[in-house]
Amino acid sequence: MTKTITIDPVTRIEGHARITLQLDKKGQVDDAQFHVTQFRGFEKFCEGRPFTEMPAITARTCGICPVSHLMASSKACDDLMAVDIPPTADMLRRLMNLAQLTQSHALSFFHLSSPDMLLGWDSDPAQRHIFGVAAKHPELAVDGVKLRKIGQTIIEILGGKKVHPAWMVGGGVNAPLTEETRQKMLDMLPEALDIARRTIKWYKQTLGQFGEEVRTFANFPSMFMGLVDKSGGLEHYDGYLRVTDENGKTVEDMIDPKRFHEVLGEAVEKFSYMKFPYYKARGYPDGMYRVGPLARLNISDHAGTPIADQELAEFKDLHRGAVLSSFQYHYARLIEIIFAIERMKQLLEDPMILDPHVRARARGNRNEGIGVAEAPRGTLIHHYKINDDGQITWANLIIATGHNNLAMNRGVKQVAQHFVDGTKLQEGMLNRVEAVIRCFDPCLSCATHAMGQMPLHVQLVDPTGNVVDEVLRD
Repeated sequence: MTKTITIDPVTRIEGHARITLQLDKKGQVDDAQFHVTQFRGFEKFCEGRPFTEMPAITARTCGICPVSHLMASSKACDDLMAVDIPPTADMLRRLMNLAQLTQSHALSFFHLSSPDMLLGWDSDPAQRHIFGVAAKHPELAVDGVKLRKIGQTIIEILGGKKVHPAWMVGGGVNAPLTEETRQKMLDMLPEALDIARRTIKWYKQTLGQFGEEVRTFANFPSMFMGLVDKSGGLEHYDGYLRVTDENGKTVEDMIDPKRFHEVLGEAVEKFSYMKFPYYKARGYPDGMYRVGPLARLNISDHAGTPIADQELAEFKDLHRGAVLSSFQYHYARLIEIIFAIERMKQLLEDPMILDPHVRARARGNRNEGIGVAEAPRGTLIHHYKINDDGQITWANLIIATGHNNLAMNRGVKQVAQHFVDGTKLQEGMLNRVEAVIRCFDPCLSCATHAMGQMPLHVQLVDPTGNVVDEVLRD
């Protein structure tokens, strides 16, 4: 008889999910699914709110990446207001976004994924966490804490709070930078760069130990999507959408992000509250693509800072065409951290960063606005419609993690079929199935939004436990 294995919950990720593995009669994996089980539905309860509140509201979607939502939402509000924000506001927004990238990538690499690499995929799960890393590899654990703290501190200096700063607004930011605060941030960057370079050196030296994981962790042909600048370089705040195929060939290029709906569609499945975006030209589900640090490095011609450019060139030598293994999301995060630190230094050393003109003011001048930016996990899209009173009538958030939904589901099946033997099940096998999800660093609190009707199952139970009545809705 067939049997189902359930991994519930998936650990060391942000949010709630489970994985089910369907075994055949011989105990081998026949199919696998990644179920996102939480539901939040921010789009619906934003309706009726003034559009000016959207950055602060949508940032509450997540405590890990609120800055990313502030960024995309503020850009959507800029579009509704039909304004160009002051150049210094552009620089300051970029600065906070890079600090967010640094702290989030540090959390993913050091706290969530390094226990597998440092302590072993088959190690005792009671010890396989950041505290176990601290006990056996204290230097690396301390580096991870310090690097994340630096990113969080820069966010706090700019926005007044480490979590949910309300500093970014439609039209720019609500306060300029001072010389004192600029210097505080500059003083932190040398240590951050030292940590990042130490860590990427360690990663490259130990990568050979993970050959089987590199070959099987969501390693398959797919398209990749993200933002690039006018020269085709690495971009996180503004730019143009680029889509490349598994060979590194550009399929779509220099697409205005406001035209994203011409390129992307969204599908739903009954087994998950997370939507399934896809590339329209190939249809669903063949239009699978990946976003995030691996995708951004695959689609970019260059990084634009000295050390990151050297690392990017070495990264691209891993594979002819695109780097396809999702295990290398870890590698890509470390390169992006280096880029973020170098780029923050460039921004802070520009005299214009101290200009006090940081906000353009206007009412809603359009009834539809779109904001697109690169969150740590990938391309983030906020799409709003408002009435003539400036109230939200419709909102759609296409979350970075959602773009990777098709790839994550295919990835858990690939890993499970390679490692899991249902006739002699071992914990380390299941940890590898979880670990492929950690490669993508999903943020499920952000990504759980439903289209159409939410499934519902309500039971009325009497004191003895008997079901008196029930309502089912698919």
